[in-house]
Amino acid sequence: MKSIKTRVLVVVFMLGTLVNYANNTNLETNLDAKKIKVAFKDAKKGHQLIIKNSAGVILHTEEVEKKGDLVKVFDFSKLENGNYTLELEKDFEIIIKSVKVKETEIIFDEASERKIFKPVVRNEANTLMISKIAFDKKPLQVTLFFNDEIILSETVVSETILNRVYKLDNEQKGEYKVIIRNNNRSYTNQFKI
Repeated sequence: MKSIKTRVLVVVFMLGTLVNYANNTNLETNLDAKKIKVAFKDAKKGHQLIIKNSAGVILHTEEVEKKGDLVKVFDFSKLENGNYTLELEKDFEIIIKSVKVKETEIIFDEASERKIFKPVVRNEANTLMISKIAFDKKPLQVTLFFNDEIILSETVVSETILNRVYKLDNEQKGEYKVIIRNNNRSYTNQFKI
C-alpha cells in the first residue's frame, strides 16, 4: 500500500513538473524580445508619460491615472532601430530613461537615467520670480513678453541655482508671458497684471 502511494505521489510530482516546464517553455517562446517593462517611482495623477525618438519627435504620450509607482510594458516591435527616451514629466522635474532598439533586442540602460529640473515661475502683484536648479550648468534663456512684444531677453550661464526676480511696471496692465529655454526644451507661463 505504501509503495502504491509513493508511486502515485512520484507520478503526480513528475506530471506537475512536466506541465510546469511545458507552460514555461511555451511562455518563453511567445514573449517578444522587443517588449520592455519600465518603472517610475512616485508618479501622481496628471503627470505625463512620453516616448520620443532621437530627433525629439513624440511617438506616444499618456496621462498617469493614479498615484504611486508607475510600471508599464511597452511593445517596441513596430519601431525602427535607434535611440528612444521614456520621460515622466512630473510637477517640478522630468525623469528620462534611455532605450536603444537594435535588430531583435532592446537595450535598456538603467545607469543612463537622468533628471531635469523644471523652472518654477511665480508671480505676485507686479513681481515675477523664476527659480531653477541646473546641475548641468547649461545656459538658460529667459524671454518675457508683454502683449506679444518682447520686453526682456536674458541668457544665464553657469549658475547651478538660478534665482531671478523681475519687477514689472504696475501701470502696465495686460497679458504677460515668460518663455524659458533650457536643455533643448521650452517652458511657458502666462499671467495677467
